[in-house]
Amino acid sequence: MIEVAIRHSRGAFTLDAAFTAEGRVTALFGRSGSGKSTLVDVIAGLVRPDHGRVVVDGVRLVDTAAGIRVPVHRRRIGYVFQEARLLPHLSVRQNLLFGRWFARDRAGGPSLAAVADLLGLTPLLDRRPAGLSGGERQRVAIGRALLARPRLLLMDEPLSALDEARKAEILPYVARLRDEARVPIVYVSHAIAEVARLADTVVVLDQGRVAACGPAADVLRRGALFPGRETGETGALLHLRVAAHDDAFGLTRLDGPPGCLTVPRLDRPVGTGLRVRVRARDVLVACEAPRSLSARNVLPGTVTAVTPGDGAHARVEIACGGASLVAEVTRLAVRDLALVPGLPVLAIVKSVAFDEETIGAVEI
Repeated sequence: MIEVAIRHSRGAFTLDAAFTAEGRVTALFGRSGSGKSTLVDVIAGLVRPDHGRVVVDGVRLVDTAAGIRVPVHRRRIGYVFQEARLLPHLSVRQNLLFGRWFARDRAGGPSLAAVADLLGLTPLLDRRPAGLSGGERQRVAIGRALLARPRLLLMDEPLSALDEARKAEILPYVARLRDEARVPIVYVSHAIAEVARLADTVVVLDQGRVAACGPAADVLRRGALFPGRETGETGALLHLRVAAHDDAFGLTRLDGPPGCLTVPRLDRPVGTGLRVRVRARDVLVACEAPRSLSARNVLPGTVTAVTPGDGAHARVEIACGGASLVAEVTRLAVRDLALVPGLPVLAIVKSVAFDEETIGAVEI
């Protein structure tokens, strides 16, 4: 449990944010300048807020009304920055153990071997930072923070300095950290793909204030909270399981609340739990059963909401079984199909719409 209620001014900018979050990963999302980094600096103790309080698992780190401000070195918070900031003259092993040095007075916590295994660093322990890729360096930075035995891990846009290939390399390790390390994480990002892959709770900041806070599946349906190109990246977040593989055609069948979904072949055993993002821009809406259609996923549902957007766009929410999908369509399509709440429809999703950005393993 993380409780934050902070008011702090920096020049003309004022951060006035309050939220309560539970879960393994709380994502702070917002445009540049929305206050994300200032907020994590307050939690870490690097910024002294003008007013407010920060409570982590019942421990008050800041309470200006009560005169409480726990020093940085006693907060037990690990901080992973955008850049790895490793010590270049030390090996990977020594960089990792540098984090343990800060926790020498704390009992318990993972061992060096356990952290190296968790983050895939065992083959790299004797190498120097100069010989590592950007993704490898960032994994070392995460391991160093984890070995400090933190009660909370802050990750401030840890993938923003990496190219797409390195991001794809490191995301599975962050997901594994979430599922296995049992250390709560506050994760700062402006990328929907990262938030949808990792977060339990999403806090959206806009001009220093909380525009929304709630479960990731609820917040990511609200496209208006994510302007620009990220709007089309929002949609439904589903928890599904691998039901079967079709090796002849290279497909995998997933089952869950909305019904059955067919996706490209996954290298996951039957029964594996998955977190699957169905992007609003990938969903088509039909009022009658299509014929001779290439799309494999045709799910019956009922329109629950229609929200006009900017320009030509509109968003249609569709209840499919025990789940809710979102479709981004034109306002003209809304008129021509007479889409209104209560109307039975079919939600159609191409199998090839699913990729590494939309499917990730998760404990469910």
